[in-house]
Amino acid sequence: MSTHPAPGQLSPASETTDIKAVPFGDSALMVSLASGTAEERQSGSRGLREILLNVRPHGLLDVVAGVDSILVEFDCLTVSHTQLAQTIRLAAASRGFEGDGPAHLGKHFTIPMVINESFAPDLTDVAEELGISKEAVLGHLEASELNINLLASAMAPMIGRVQFPGQVSRCKEPRTNVDPGSVMVAGTNAIIQPFPGPTGWKVIGRTPLTICDIRENPPTSFKPGDTVRFKVVPESEWERLEGRFLRADSDTTKGEH
Repeated sequence: MSTHPAPGQLSPASETTDIKAVPFGDSALMVSLASGTAEERQSGSRGLREILLNVRPHGLLDVVAGVDSILVEFDCLTVSHTQLAQTIRLAAASRGFEGDGPAHLGKHFTIPMVINESFAPDLTDVAEELGISKEAVLGHLEASELNINLLASAMAPMIGRVQFPGQVSRCKEPRTNVDPGSVMVAGTNAIIQPFPGPTGWKVIGRTPLTICDIRENPPTSFKPGDTVRFKVVPESEWERLEGRFLRADSDTTKGEH
């Protein structure tokens, strides 16, 4: 499928507002803010996503969150790239969208994590790479209030930005299998492994909580725009917390067992 605009479709050069809408194939737009800091573009994309999901423009099929953009999928038989782009701008203007803050007050999650040699095999490497102690690595992680920017493969929350003093590289050799609940970092982002699977990110801890459960409705309690803090807890807490479904701080009493 081509990602280039066809004749008569919207061209990026025709944009006159701060909202950039670029045709992505026959039936999608890649929408983002045209300017601003990384944090402002990320916040703006989350705000736009909330607006579109509330307004539900004619022909809209889905809105997929990215780190600092959204993919807007639509029925190309009922609306064109140009028409939908204009509708997006009008919807944003009608809601007073300025692109410099979130469109809603998201939920907040405190995620406990346990650190030991088995659960944090890359913590020493991360500390050495950043030139700080292992305790300082965890201190930076705990001190950072993080945003869930998108849901990656298997509903894994992509979370940023950790206030590390530098960028964390990926593993030279990816692991073929990482346990669910593993807390991993790369660059200044963190991610949590929902199910067993491969990864090239560096593992620095593990949460005893279940972050994705297909028996729950919905299977995750978080979404893009929600905020997260990690909290290192003693290994003795593992048995008490193991298997509990991750819920927002205001919902922690629901479904406990």
